[in-house]
Amino acid sequence: VATPVALKKSSYWRMRSARAAAAAVGVAKGDDFPTITGGYIAQRARPVSGTTGLIANWLNRWGPQISLTYSIFDFGVGEARLEAAEARLLAANLAQNRVLQEVIFQVEQAYYQLIGIDALVRVNEQALKNLETALDAARRRRDSGVATVADVYRSETQVAQARLTLTRSRGEFEKARGQLASVVGMPVNSSFKVQTLAAPPQTQEAVKGITAYLQTAKLSRPDLVAAQAQVDAFRATATAASRVGLPSIDFAANAQQNLWYQTGNPVPLRPNNQTYFAGINVRIPIFSGFRDTYQQRQAEMQAQQAEATRDALFRQSQLEVWQAYYDLQTVNGSIASTEALVKSAEQTAQAVLARYQGGFGTILDLITAQQDETSARTQRIQSYLDWYTVLALLNLAVGAGNLMTTKTENKQ
Repeated sequence: VATPVALKKSSYWRMRSARAAAAAVGVAKGDDFPTITGGYIAQRARPVSGTTGLIANWLNRWGPQISLTYSIFDFGVGEARLEAAEARLLAANLAQNRVLQEVIFQVEQAYYQLIGIDALVRVNEQALKNLETALDAARRRRDSGVATVADVYRSETQVAQARLTLTRSRGEFEKARGQLASVVGMPVNSSFKVQTLAAPPQTQEAVKGITAYLQTAKLSRPDLVAAQAQVDAFRATATAASRVGLPSIDFAANAQQNLWYQTGNPVPLRPNNQTYFAGINVRIPIFSGFRDTYQQRQAEMQAQQAEATRDALFRQSQLEVWQAYYDLQTVNGSIASTEALVKSAEQTAQAVLARYQGGFGTILDLITAQQDETSARTQRIQSYLDWYTVLALLNLAVGAGNLMTTKTENKQ
């Protein structure tokens, strides 16, 4: 199956975000390495004697140089920045995983809609067949003088209505087929087959305790783990900001090649010498215009905001799991009820049809029984689809894989 269109769009930007976060980790790790810079010096100076006050000739100097700087100790500022970058990378990757889960849910919804409408088409075909049987019976009774022409007209009306309903359901089926093809990234006019509803879902082992699901959602949902990672990132940023004003110790080294001469001498001096330097620098920040203070406050507020967002998302996720769980419990019971309803409606319709063909009962009783049978079959299909859809919703709410432990028997 091709890549879904929704997945292409959402994953594109999530992937960009994840790559940017990965680059930020690389930037933070760069502080662990020394900084090496090269340059070229060109100077022109005129020295003045400090004792005689005489002005010497112009001194011209030029030459290449290279410098090395390495941070030895910074009170954990670099480590905190790296921790923040890694936490943001984790959050970006988890956000992309959540997009994948949401797209899978969209595909499941489109699939269940398609197989549901397919089953509805077959129900409407059976309903049309039943009404045509009733129309034939009405005509036979009219020919024998037992029924009136009104019975025939009423049956013909029901048959016409059933044909219209069947035509509309077939149109909805084609629309659903195109929707599923579009969601999975295929052309809307693609021809493909799907499994049809042939048996009720095996629900006896599909549902576990609500407490287990709530705990699984807390640990498994990518967006919840990503929200916690965002909190960790802002906390690490705040830690780094609080330590920026502390002293730091750097190792510095420099090497320079000097070429110079003094203008005005009968023979210009052209010495060639090298200068080397290595040492330890201690930097002590004194005043930065309160910038560091406000950066620390900003990071603290952002961390608190991230915590509030995480807590709100957690409560929302728990509610989603709770509602999906009890929706699944409800549809579990409805499946058995609709099975009994269909069985009863079919038996009633068959009995009323036999009585009508035998010359007893009215056409209204027969039409009503057939409508009840069609309605019961439609409700049974809806209960099947409700179960699959709610199960998919519970999967999404929990953030885990397939929660079912048994397979449903479907046939091609």
